[in-house]
Amino acid sequence: MTDANVQPNTEEEISGFHNVELPKTLFLHNQLLLNRELSWLEFNYRVLEEALDTSQPLLERLKFLAIFSTNLDEFFMIRVSGLKQQIESKVTELSPDGMMPAAQLKGVNQRLRPMVAEQTRCLKEEILPALAAQSIIITPYQALSDYQRRSLNEYFIENVFPVLTPQAVDPSHRFPYISNLSLNLGMMIEQAETSSNRLTNAPSFIRVKVPPIVPRLVPVGDSGTEFTLLEELIAANTDALFPGVRVGTCHAFRVTRDADIELREDEAGDLLQTMERELRKRRFGHGVRLEVSSTMPGEMVRYLASSIGLTADDVYTIDGPLNVPDLMALCDLPKSALKDKPYMPSIVPAFQTGESMFEIIKRQDVLVHHPYNSFSCVVDFINQAASDPDVLAIKMTLYRTGTRSPIVQALMEASERGKQVAVLVELKARFDEENNIEWARRLERAGVHVVYGLLGLKTHCKVALVVRREQRSLRRYVHIGTGNYNPATARIYTDMGLFTTNQQIGADVTDLFNYLTGFSRQTEYRKLLVAPVNMRERLNEFIQREIAHHQAGRPARIVAKINSLTDTKMIRMLYEASQAGVPIDLIVRGVCTLRPGVPGLSHTINVRSIVGRYLEHSRLYYFENGGDAELYIGSADWMMRNLDRRVEVITPIEDANLKKHLKEEILDICLRDNSKARRLLVDGKYERVRPALGEEKIDAQTHFMNYHSGNHLQSSK
Repeated sequence: MTDANVQPNTEEEISGFHNVELPKTLFLHNQLLLNRELSWLEFNYRVLEEALDTSQPLLERLKFLAIFSTNLDEFFMIRVSGLKQQIESKVTELSPDGMMPAAQLKGVNQRLRPMVAEQTRCLKEEILPALAAQSIIITPYQALSDYQRRSLNEYFIENVFPVLTPQAVDPSHRFPYISNLSLNLGMMIEQAETSSNRLTNAPSFIRVKVPPIVPRLVPVGDSGTEFTLLEELIAANTDALFPGVRVGTCHAFRVTRDADIELREDEAGDLLQTMERELRKRRFGHGVRLEVSSTMPGEMVRYLASSIGLTADDVYTIDGPLNVPDLMALCDLPKSALKDKPYMPSIVPAFQTGESMFEIIKRQDVLVHHPYNSFSCVVDFINQAASDPDVLAIKMTLYRTGTRSPIVQALMEASERGKQVAVLVELKARFDEENNIEWARRLERAGVHVVYGLLGLKTHCKVALVVRREQRSLRRYVHIGTGNYNPATARIYTDMGLFTTNQQIGADVTDLFNYLTGFSRQTEYRKLLVAPVNMRERLNEFIQREIAHHQAGRPARIVAKINSLTDTKMIRMLYEASQAGVPIDLIVRGVCTLRPGVPGLSHTINVRSIVGRYLEHSRLYYFENGGDAELYIGSADWMMRNLDRRVEVITPIEDANLKKHLKEEILDICLRDNSKARRLLVDGKYERVRPALGEEKIDAQTHFMNYHSGNHLQSSK
């Protein structure tokens, strides 16, 4: 075995795998797997590449710079903090690819620093000058005219000064707590002695938090398109904060803290109260990253790092504005020429008749593709269920709902009308915990039966069940999706959803909700793949079936469109299928630790990623099955957490028309994308897919927008 801390970089280094016998586990094999953390960084670099693409509208490029930063914040709060905890705890367990935590952290630092430098360069040298050419200007405070500065100084006194709280560090004031992701100014002051009014020779450190309740971009004049940065305005007015005191130069800095929540659910008597306590602790997590302005003196950098408990390796020097997402406010300006052309989602043709959705779904299965199809059909489905006198019960899972949810409002109204309403609200949905706690309390007050999830599991599936009285029997209407019941994200995430009255699927969903809300220990499902019950086993069976078909000379192929692929058992199965000769195409938006294209190991596996205008979030699975193809959609990625530690649901698509649509008009188009797609190479890097000479240029997301604007068929009849 090679050194566990060395990642092979070329195909030659890993070409000796012809018909390799896979080890009993895939652990400790850096030649078989890519590192998860480094793979995630490659995904975020693909986001950065969209900002570097000069063919993009200017404000869209700025948006991608902001997304790059937001992604990075979460990466440090969760993944880097986890590595640092392992190091502090002296964990010696290797990652699946064979790296120690310290080696992974070192690899992250080495790969990330050039990316951050490239982001800053792009912002300073390309985006901001190009915006200025379009009369959208961020002017340094010192470059303003005397009149402009006087006007802004008045703004400071009236709107900023009252909410500032300078915090000094001296023998009577300990180093202040720096809140997570806050923007701050650090400076040194020389205080006057009270007895002689002389300046002391011992300067003190002062921290001033830039108030998040004041817009970061301060308007200059009345143009509405010229701004200066709030921190520069504060720095220019330190004499108001410290009259009669000599103040040094101000320098911006920002701290990222551990924001992961660890729950001992077996000791939590009340999950709701436990989550509320843990959320209060989150803001006091350990520091994991310090970002500082390039102007900050080394002595101050070292002082800050030491005071926060960080080392030089945790410091990122930024030669430009910190916290780039604040600049997203520029995207709200009425500058349509600098943005993507607006897209109006279409209504699925089946739902354009004006009939009740129940009458339509009773006749046919309906497939929706967001954001190309409007999410309003999902909202309408719940609204109609809430108001229909024949509807007896509504059951739903809610993972991320957003701050203003018409679906939750409809559920409360349904309960108030006397319908039986049961909702599983997942309180452990990361970074949405507070929203979900608030919704859970409001639902309970409206009489909804609220369940907070299962012990030890996150409920991540996207399922809605409506039970309706029809003549002398009950009919079950089901929606199963790949994305959250969130109208806001449904406009920017690509997702799929199936409306059906299939009796077996309806029975499965009923059993699922009994499992979620009661003490049912359902172990078998008729149609659905449910994690952690039967999903892994069934997926393994599907892959083994493709191997058998290929060996028998029958058509065999696997295509999967997912967000992440890190589960080592699934990767083992895919390697075995590849060694057997099964063609495998994987469309993996984010992390992929499978190493494709290794002779004798994964030579039939191709992996691509699509990063574009919308965030690719849908999960689709295709198995050729000897010519009788099977297709599935659902909520699960191929990660251990999805298959073993979350409640996930995958449903078959059985109607021939819908199967044909999924295969030919979604999966095949994604595999033909030569505009926004990147191909994963054997060394873990990605290369952009380009059209061959004379080949048609295909941007899958643009294709889907055009396709659905034409209102093509999306129902089974």
